[in-house]
Amino acid sequence: MPRFPFQVSSDVPVFLAPMAGVSESPFRRLCRRFGADVVVTEFLSAEGIRRENQATLGKLAFGADERPIGVQIFGAEPESMADASRLVTELFQPDYIDINFGCPVKKVVRRNGGSGCLRDLDLVQAIIRAVAGATHLPVTVKIRSGWNEDMRDPVGIALRCQDAGARMLALHARSRTQMYSGAANWDEIARVVEALEIPVLGNGDIKTSGDALRMWQHTRCAGVMIGRGAFGQPWIFREARALIDGTPVPAAPDVKGRFEAALAHARMVQEFEHDPVGAALEFRKHLGWYVRGLPNSASLRKQLHAVKSFDEVEGIFRDYLASDWMHDTAGTGSEEPPELVEPAA
Repeated sequence: MPRFPFQVSSDVPVFLAPMAGVSESPFRRLCRRFGADVVVTEFLSAEGIRRENQATLGKLAFGADERPIGVQIFGAEPESMADASRLVTELFQPDYIDINFGCPVKKVVRRNGGSGCLRDLDLVQAIIRAVAGATHLPVTVKIRSGWNEDMRDPVGIALRCQDAGARMLALHARSRTQMYSGAANWDEIARVVEALEIPVLGNGDIKTSGDALRMWQHTRCAGVMIGRGAFGQPWIFREARALIDGTPVPAAPDVKGRFEAALAHARMVQEFEHDPVGAALEFRKHLGWYVRGLPNSASLRKQLHAVKSFDEVEGIFRDYLASDWMHDTAGTGSEEPPELVEPAA
């Protein structure tokens, strides 16, 4: 098994994927508490970092309880990416720097960032070499299987990344043109694992802890990266960890436990954000994910999606726990995947 370029506590670590608007510090901390071995920041613009944009730099902050942590950056100019990695290294000292070559979102691709770079593998290599030359930290990459079906070549892309100096590679086994439709091709992950000497992370279509185990068994990847499957069920990490390790799987939280996790998450957001109203409005999406699958969840989500302050949330949860709906509300855990959206990473 290839060695990771930073210290991990598990033989087959489980990673929280970088996701714009989701993989913020409070959620990263919560996932670490629930067993995530490694977390990664949401992807951040190299130009924003380079220009020391305060909003961008604010998203780079992390606590000691989040380590090991990677900072993910994106951009299409090697010089800009090198400058950004140098600044991140000096100011924040994460455990590694990850380059986003996977984001399929139009506004990113339009500037040749994210998966847009996959149209030019010489550029991909130039960016990796520039970033690696600007920092002493390990440089890693996250890719897709190709720009489109005609250019789909995950092994070829991965080998180019390794040759340029990438120390770890995560593959979301879809092409850019697939976006999040269809199925991730886990066979491609297995082929990349066979071809590379560096650790390969498998990513795509992990909706339950059982999916994480099946991906690892199918691909023999060095680690599993969970993205949208963690929405509303951060305990998926401890369940996946146990399944892969062959140890007893902790019970999924019951309804009260779900609500307690949601409130703990909300309290961390309150401490992290400076705008309490804006933070509460943004947190509505998480609330919807936490209650998905519960009896009368449509009505419950409607109430939660109307909150304007965090104080309202606890009252809504308290009323639900006292209601008649509690007669059949056993926690469904990771076997009831949350509603999936399209995060920009």
